[in-house]
Amino acid sequence: MAVVTFTSPEYKDKSVYATAGSHTQTILKLARENKIPIDFECEDGECGTCVVKVTSLDDKGLMGGPLTEKEKSVLSSMGKLSKAEMEQMIVDDLPTPWRLACQMIVRDEDIRIEY
Repeated sequence: MAVVTFTSPEYKDKSVYATAGSHTQTILKLARENKIPIDFECEDGECGTCVVKVTSLDDKGLMGGPLTEKEKSVLSSMGKLSKAEMEQMIVDDLPTPWRLACQMIVRDEDIRIEY
C-alpha cells in the first residue's frame, strides 16, 4: 500500500494510504475521497488546472507510470515540459515531476504531491 502525502502552503500536510496497482485510482480521485482541495475543472486531462508536482519518498526513485498523450500536450503548453525533457524521459525512462492529478495513477510507491 502506498502512502501519498499531500502538501500545500495553504493547508496542513495530509498523508493517506492508496491502493497501489488498482489502475483506476488517480491522484485527483484519491484527493477528492480524502477532502484534499486540489483544483480541477475538466477531470479529463485537457485543462491543466489540476497540475501537481510529484516527488518520490522512497529509494526506488519516481516511477509514476508514463505520461498520457494529453498530459504531454497540456504540460508542454503550460511550459512545464520542454521538448528536450520529453525526449530525455524516453531515454532515461523517468517521468517528469509535473503531472496532471486527473491522469496520474497511483503506483506502489510513497510520494509527495505538491498542489
